[in-house]
Amino acid sequence: MGFYDRQYSQDPPQSSFGAALQNLFPSVTPVVRWLLILNVLIFIPSFMIPSFKQLCEEYLAVLPISGWYMIQLWRPITYQFLHDGFFHIFFNMLVLFFFGPMLEQVWGSRRFAFFYLGCGAAGGILYTLLVIFRVLGVGVMVGASGAIYGLLAAGAILFPNLRVYVMGIFPMPLSVLAILLVVFSVLNFLGGQNAGGEAAHLAGMAAGAVYLVWRPWMDRLRVKKSTGKWQKRLDEESRLRKEVDRILDKVHASGIQSLTWREKRTLKKATAREQQEQRKK
Repeated sequence: MGFYDRQYSQDPPQSSFGAALQNLFPSVTPVVRWLLILNVLIFIPSFMIPSFKQLCEEYLAVLPISGWYMIQLWRPITYQFLHDGFFHIFFNMLVLFFFGPMLEQVWGSRRFAFFYLGCGAAGGILYTLLVIFRVLGVGVMVGASGAIYGLLAAGAILFPNLRVYVMGIFPMPLSVLAILLVVFSVLNFLGGQNAGGEAAHLAGMAAGAVYLVWRPWMDRLRVKKSTGKWQKRLDEESRLRKEVDRILDKVHASGIQSLTWREKRTLKKATAREQQEQRKK
């Protein structure tokens, strides 16, 4: 029996559930895979059992009927996993399936999950604000459309010339598709057609675009801040080294009894720092 035939030399077996998920979506990135699965697993019983759907809407949907419902902070997240019908979830998950992995591979899973849920939450929050200010009437908001539109906005900014086929027939750059969707949503909102849903779409797209602009600026600010801290530390080390050299010259010339309490404290500080650096090595 060869080495690679031995049990301990082989990869640990996956659980049957984990292997099933991997086989179900073999080329899909981890967060996208779980988003697809969770949406479908929640939709199926809510589609088949009206009482379950009603229960989900009561406790998980964005439902700004009173202040008590508005302060339930989980709703802008959980409403994204509820859908009102087959075509609602089908088109949302179709876009997630094709565009989600592209962004997750660019950003990494953690950052992608934050972005996706944040864009969706922006839609729920804007709808609630519009109800509070009596721009829109109270209703039940469900669906991942805000998050999906955020993905489209991000894709249009990062990959503006990416060719997509609308309805599988009409080719156009992703940036053009995003602009058309914005125009369509604005016209529907102003015309009162699914105004709450269109507000969520626009909020998701705006959140996605703002994030794409804001994140590089924050990254540069963070790098600049870190560089400033490092430079400050280097300057401090340089000043300490020069001061220690001066004190040692004084000890050599006049003896240690000639040092002031401040100079002794500086030597003690330098010794402690040197010992700390030695322990790191």
